[in-house]
Amino acid sequence: MKTITVPVREQVSEESQVIFDQMQKRMGRVPNLYATIGYSGNALRSFVDFETTLSKGVFRPKEREAVALIVSEVNSCAYCLAGHTLAAIKNGYTKEDTLAIRKGEVNDPKLSAILLLAKSITENQGHADEGALDNFFAAGYDEAALMELVGLVTLRIFTNYVYALTAIPVDFPAAEPIN
Repeated sequence: MKTITVPVREQVSEESQVIFDQMQKRMGRVPNLYATIGYSGNALRSFVDFETTLSKGVFRPKEREAVALIVSEVNSCAYCLAGHTLAAIKNGYTKEDTLAIRKGEVNDPKLSAILLLAKSITENQGHADEGALDNFFAAGYDEAALMELVGLVTLRIFTNYVYALTAIPVDFPAAEPIN
């Protein structure tokens, strides 16, 4: 099997280089996963735009990180679990919270409704359990929120699959395994 390596700036298109420069300025570096997506300027631009647009939606940063964690747990993505555990902690969760989120075991009923539906969508390739969907609506969410949740799940599936196909080095502290 061909080994996919993390490209350096000079190996990607001008479009990807512009995005790399923006990330470098904002984050101080370009994470390996984004750099690898950058082999395609179209894929990287689409991903960044989709992620940015969804960040303006109904779900708060903590909820978005929780979705990233549970989807990445279902898909066993070490890269995304590492990156999103760090991001979740920066957004106010504790390490223990991140482990509970990954298990789908949280005390907040609204967050639980989000997590259980995101998990069901991921596990069932879009065919969510009716109970999880009903619970989501009963928690006060509407059709717009459902579409945004599907978007958030899709974002993580994309990055989970990029990692699964490339096994690039994880450049964040490893997430603790759950029991």
